Amino acid sequence: MLEEALERLQPVNGETFVDATAGRGGHSVEIARSIGHGGTLVLFDLDPGNLAYAAERVRTETGVTPITIEGSFASVGRELRARELVVDGLLADLGFCSNQLEEAGRGLSFVSDGPLDMRLDPTSPLKAADLVGSLSEADLADLIRRFGEDPAAKRIARKITEKRAEEPITTTAHLARLVCEAYGPRARESRVHPATRTFQALRIAVNDELGALEALLDDIQRTVRRTTSGSPGWLGLGARIGIIGFHSLEDRLVKQAFARMDDQGWLKDRTRKPLTPTPSEVHRNPRARSAKLRCATIGHLDT
Repeated sequence: MLEEALERLQPVNGETFVDATAGRGGHSVEIARSIGHGGTLVLFDLDPGNLAYAAERVRTETGVTPITIEGSFASVGRELRARELVVDGLLADLGFCSNQLEEAGRGLSFVSDGPLDMRLDPTSPLKAADLVGSLSEADLADLIRRFGEDPAAKRIARKITEKRAEEPITTTAHLARLVCEAYGPRARESRVHPATRTFQALRIAVNDELGALEALLDDIQRTVRRTTSGSPGWLGLGARIGIIGFHSLEDRLVKQAFARMDDQGWLKDRTRKPLTPTPSEVHRNPRARSAKLRCATIGHLDT
């Protein structure tokens, strides 16, 4: 949703912008082109390889040298305050990159067999295999239900705990097969692969994705309150915020946070309904089909 994000965020020459999830640099490059050499671009990413790739791509394609910060977008406010930066715009694309999905060793996908890892930060100590191997049946079912929103969570958790008593579950193919077995004949009727929601739930838990998003939104709200009351903050008056979520749990948090700020009179504009990809973009990139973009502009209606 690059075009939609740029249209709403409107980065212009000389501004300071943050790409909170740099990935492979697709958004970063276009933002850099808009803010030019007179602007400041800050890139965040948990994945050191992707962060380095994105920074080099920005330098090569635009001549702009970005500030790079290896870490979660949950730390955006702290890092910007430490550098005494006030930003005019922030974009956070909460999806993960194609290279991360396609690299079997990361264990993010069941398309290719690989270790049951799922870490976006390779230095993090917790792997998906640890959760699958240690959580009780009840806790595992709760995790799959809450983060995967899968109605078959109990059956899946029961199947996993039964089978792990026989042998460890350490690969993506093994886990995907067990989820299909838990679904039974319904697996053939499922519109998406039966393991999709279980993998989503484990990935969210391993990377504390919702916790990081809540931390970012809380920091934004505190800063917006200060900014609109006349106190300095890391978000400037008139700053534009765009967040792209890929499932209902993410989108709900963003929607609720923007609504709270709007109710307080801290926003002069926000998307009431999320922007979604065009049919042509979904055709080019099927993974974009669930993307939802919400944007907001800081300030009072009379500013």
